[in-house]
Amino acid sequence: MLRQDDHRHHISERFNSELEGIKNQLLEMGGKVEKQLNAAVAALIAGDTGEAEEIINRDHEVNQMEMRIDEECSTIIARRQPTASDLRLVMTVIKVNTDIERIGDEAAKIARQGIRLAQENVSATNYIEVRHIGSHVASMLRKALDAFARLDLDLAVEVVKEDADVDKEYGSAMRSLVTFMMEDPRDIGAILNEMWALRSLERIGDHAANIAEHVVYLVRGQDVRHQKTLEEFIDKAAGN
Repeated sequence: MLRQDDHRHHISERFNSELEGIKNQLLEMGGKVEKQLNAAVAALIAGDTGEAEEIINRDHEVNQMEMRIDEECSTIIARRQPTASDLRLVMTVIKVNTDIERIGDEAAKIARQGIRLAQENVSATNYIEVRHIGSHVASMLRKALDAFARLDLDLAVEVVKEDADVDKEYGSAMRSLVTFMMEDPRDIGAILNEMWALRSLERIGDHAANIAEHVVYLVRGQDVRHQKTLEEFIDKAAGN
């Protein structure tokens, strides 16, 4: 005979399994987007239009994953009515899901710029800025996903701090590219395309930082978005 306590135990097990399932799906989606980002940067630098087209064509896979995860989160909220930490996990998954999908969109934009740059068949900069900032934001994304997987508050704070560095690098890269355009107006078209690619990379850094902020919310229950200073963020993350 099934006792009431046994029934509750089984329900709890199923609920935990559902929560773990959406978390694993999100990490799978994050891994896919991370590969697309690295491939898009590599394709741009190499002038590989075939690979760039593949990245663009695969973007719909990420969109489908985003919709499926959102639907499962909505079902969990409606069916299970989670409270406290469980609700925070579901809400965090929804928010991180959006940021990962947008990173996928930006990766596709980089691939499109790569195709345009390959058609220009010229690079006055040898894509130095794209290489550097691309590597930096890819590292941020990897750390942000790791922070979510391990609920690592220190790593999350590290990612947010790095976003300020990426913003500075982006500003410096823009100034450098403007100088190249002034020196030789024939390069303007290609450099503008490179600027758009760099803009996408800068936005990816922002989304990686958003993911890290969502991790803080999940671990601490504190919404640290839109803080006035980085120091204020760190104080809140540390629970001071």
